[in-house]
Amino acid sequence: MRPLDYIAPKNAKEAVALLLDNKKNACPLAGGTDLIVDLKHNPGNISMLIDVSCVEEFRGIEETKDGLKIGSMVTFGEIMSSPLCQKYIPAVIEGAHTVGAVQTRNLGTVGGNLVTCVPSADSAPSLMVLESLVTIVNEKSNKTVPIEDFFVGPRKTILKSHELLANILIPKKNLGKPSKFLKHGLRKGQALALVNAAASLFISKNDTITEPRIALGAVAPTPLRATKTEEFLEGKKYSEKLINKAAEIAMSEAKPIDDFRASAKYRCDIIKTFTRRVLLQSIDQAKHINN
Repeated sequence: MRPLDYIAPKNAKEAVALLLDNKKNACPLAGGTDLIVDLKHNPGNISMLIDVSCVEEFRGIEETKDGLKIGSMVTFGEIMSSPLCQKYIPAVIEGAHTVGAVQTRNLGTVGGNLVTCVPSADSAPSLMVLESLVTIVNEKSNKTVPIEDFFVGPRKTILKSHELLANILIPKKNLGKPSKFLKHGLRKGQALALVNAAASLFISKNDTITEPRIALGAVAPTPLRATKTEEFLEGKKYSEKLINKAAEIAMSEAKPIDDFRASAKYRCDIIKTFTRRVLLQSIDQAKHINN
């Protein structure tokens, strides 16, 4: 790996300015668990790393009037140990548990995982089903967008070269919402997902499903919201037959590929199984809360 210049800006404004001044050869550095490996194999034009991992505006987990705000530089280990995350977003913790090994979780950041934007990103589905919002900073202002709009294609987000992901906000109305995340890989640990899935929903007193949200990973060019499945479930009384039909619809919404890790057909079977499981487990949680 060739030598690189290293700069650690004091704040977000300085970080954005450095990216603006060095557009063609600078790259932001978070935990580095993906980036450093990539640079060893293909550094391209990159000659400068701008370390944003200690920028205060990108750190911390706090409950605000709008919801639960997680800084983009918060590590997966910090999410797992956070009392606020344990209380409000256990499915996000389930996703964090599946990221790499302990060393990776202690270095890797939730923002870095989202910005890397691989289809199998473990942090994406559980945040998507809670309708999370992401805040982006640039030299002029901040802008906030739904997390599903953040992803454009494999390893490509809406971020411009001088923009940074600042934080993720889980809206207040979804804090504590019954939800579940599952991942299937070739191994139980340190494996890329062949399929991951998450669901969230509420159950009314008459056993009607409301606000169902389903997200799938590693089954399309980007993490995917299964909106047709959500529409099918909305307002219906849950039953085994209903959930089985929803799993079929979710499978039809995905676009899995054949590759050296699994066939598209195998992935379709897992999509169907996992959609069913995350829905049933979310329903069980909701029933427990209602009782």
